[in-house]
Amino acid sequence: MTTSVLICDDSAFARRQMARSIPDGWDVEMYFAENGKEAIAFIKEGKGDVMFLDLNMPVMDGYQTMHVVKEHDLPTLVIVVSGDVQPEAHKKMLALGAIAFIGKPVDNQKLCDILRQYGIYAGEPSAQERQENFEVIESHSHTAELDAYREMANVAMGRAGEQLAKLLGEFIQLPIPNVNLITRNELHMAISDVKNRDSISAVSHGFIGGGINGEALVLFDDANFVNMGKLLKYSQKSLITEFELEVLMDISNILVAACLNALSEQLNVRFSHNHPIILGRHCDIDQVLANNSERWDKILAIEIAYAINSQDIQFDLLLLFPGHAMELVYEKLIKTSH
Repeated sequence: MTTSVLICDDSAFARRQMARSIPDGWDVEMYFAENGKEAIAFIKEGKGDVMFLDLNMPVMDGYQTMHVVKEHDLPTLVIVVSGDVQPEAHKKMLALGAIAFIGKPVDNQKLCDILRQYGIYAGEPSAQERQENFEVIESHSHTAELDAYREMANVAMGRAGEQLAKLLGEFIQLPIPNVNLITRNELHMAISDVKNRDSISAVSHGFIGGGINGEALVLFDDANFVNMGKLLKYSQKSLITEFELEVLMDISNILVAACLNALSEQLNVRFSHNHPIILGRHCDIDQVLANNSERWDKILAIEIAYAINSQDIQFDLLLLFPGHAMELVYEKLIKTSH
């Protein structure tokens, strides 16, 4: 009997990866939705016996989608597939009725174990590539490239969010990453969540591996230092400068290390990173960028705006790749997704 499988993710790259993870021996008819609103319509048409659901999406995210599924008792088995792997995200979605939660990128063995556990599929993972029912995606269009970078960032930011959530005991609000291919002069305009803040502090971590180099910038709103220090259970030192520096360095080390580990896994590259460098303290974004010595003509800029809503804390991570590294990143993403 054919099972209708619905893959709901705002990223075409992620939808294609998920489709490739479907066991080849499973008799399915696949459908694709870009957000929860589209997914609900498919389910109501009987095109979603099993739904693989992302969390961070525009229009209607995964949490909102599950609320609708639960409220209307819609006929679908939901398996969450998300880059946000925080324990709180797991608990929320399982409480809403999802049968399982899988982190990105998908572990095929874990997927098959879940399908067998619920009597959905009885076979084994298959190395054979499923050819039919894939969405048609242009091999190297500008849109496809940005989408691949965004999905890469989605997984990386989720890993970093998980580490922070465990350390701080708070749920980290994760955004849809802002991804731009720009010139250096356009970088300020591209940083939408930072440019309107009056005073920030910033630290830079350079990294390199497998011919790919880049830079990770952590931008911290000065108004957040006290609250973040309390979450970290640091005693406020007599020297406020020393206290703020400790908070900034510890948070940036956690964020960058987790992100680079996730990037390493996705690109099959081992990254090493330099000792962090303070780019600015209590200054505006223009001063931070002016203090950054790198001058690349073309840049892949990925902006991730983290938030801890319960504590009114916001901070940002910027991942910057120069043009030549950007091309290598895309090649490796495409290679590892096949």
